[in-house]
Amino acid sequence: MGKDLKGKELGQGIVQRKNGRYEARFTNRFGKRISFSGYDLKDVKKRYNESFYENEKEINIRENIKLDDWYIQWMNVCKYDVIRPDTKRHYNQIYKKHISPYLGNKYLKDIKQIDIKKRLKELDNKGYGFETKNKVRIILLDILNKAIVNEYLCKNPVKGISVKRDEEKDIKVLSVEEQSIFFDCCKGTFYDNLYVVAVTTGMRIGELAGLKWSDIDWNKKVINVKRTLVYQKYDDDIQKEFHIEQPKTKTSKRSIPINKQCEMALKRQYVQKMVITSKAPKSKTPRDEFKEFLFTTKFNTPLNSQTVCDSIKKIVDEINLTRDTLDEMETFSPHCFRHTFATRCFEAGIQPKTVQSYLGHATLQMTMDLYTKVMPSYMVNEMDKFSELYDNIENENDNITEKHYNESVEKNSKIVTFIGDSLVV
Repeated sequence: MGKDLKGKELGQGIVQRKNGRYEARFTNRFGKRISFSGYDLKDVKKRYNESFYENEKEINIRENIKLDDWYIQWMNVCKYDVIRPDTKRHYNQIYKKHISPYLGNKYLKDIKQIDIKKRLKELDNKGYGFETKNKVRIILLDILNKAIVNEYLCKNPVKGISVKRDEEKDIKVLSVEEQSIFFDCCKGTFYDNLYVVAVTTGMRIGELAGLKWSDIDWNKKVINVKRTLVYQKYDDDIQKEFHIEQPKTKTSKRSIPINKQCEMALKRQYVQKMVITSKAPKSKTPRDEFKEFLFTTKFNTPLNSQTVCDSIKKIVDEINLTRDTLDEMETFSPHCFRHTFATRCFEAGIQPKTVQSYLGHATLQMTMDLYTKVMPSYMVNEMDKFSELYDNIENENDNITEKHYNESVEKNSKIVTFIGDSLVV
């Protein structure tokens, strides 16, 4: 127990120096010496007790560290051998451009939720899309989560912040890699055939849910889209019900060619439908107008979009089990298959007018609007090819120069000869 200059007990860890200053000290759980001093005993005791309490409850932090300094440790230690080199480069670009200049000099404990929201709002005002804003959020969330685990922070200010996708601005399309990974993981699952037909035809989920085997013309190898299945509560309904409707527009009634992948998926689904029909419980028997639908639930009942959304999420969750937090695949809606189909068509060089007929768009403008939204990265890749062509042309010019030089040297060597010390031409 410490004492003041008059010999009065001051309490554990508190003493009064000869100059009259009070000093309170203890060693925290990290082995660091913590000290408070001042002439106001009440103030010194208050600061000491607060710090001691935080240490006892293990809610104090290891040390004060700035975001930039912790990022280096996070990347070099926490993410070492966890993320791929190209992923690391991408995260470094995001951090250095969109995070460090604005938050990097702040101490972790001083970063508040409003700081994060303000930064995301600034990105939005500058025209950045969902992918960039969400990547900033995800990176910060993981950086600060690891800071909590390592006791440099007590609470994550990013927790509870979400970035909403603007469907008008941000259309989700599966990259070639994402498409490959997703379909590799979903092979053999109940809705695998549905996913394949969706991504190879661009059909809307309601159109697929309302598809019958008789709608497929195997001689012409086309699917005739004749109806759509809607799950809504209409005025006369007590609750949500399934309703068979005409396709969305006149042009939505269309014929879509069947490729090999689609053909196999349809045939597998036909066999699956027979099995499901024979095994479905009688209590789940669908109404007569729904019995011929090719794609159904496990109980042979009609499909709605939420069921498909849930099934997609299960696949994505399965993929993410073996992925680092920052490298996780984003879940998506069934409509993403339609946009992915359109994108693959554009990438394959199919004319927009033809893509319009596949998708059943009422106008070509709708298809072109979609094209401008989903194709910027593809157009960048195409320009890269253009750049490569110019590089090849420049390299060829160098080759031509080298060739002409060698020819000139060879020709000159035949004309010019040396005789003794004399040069003869």
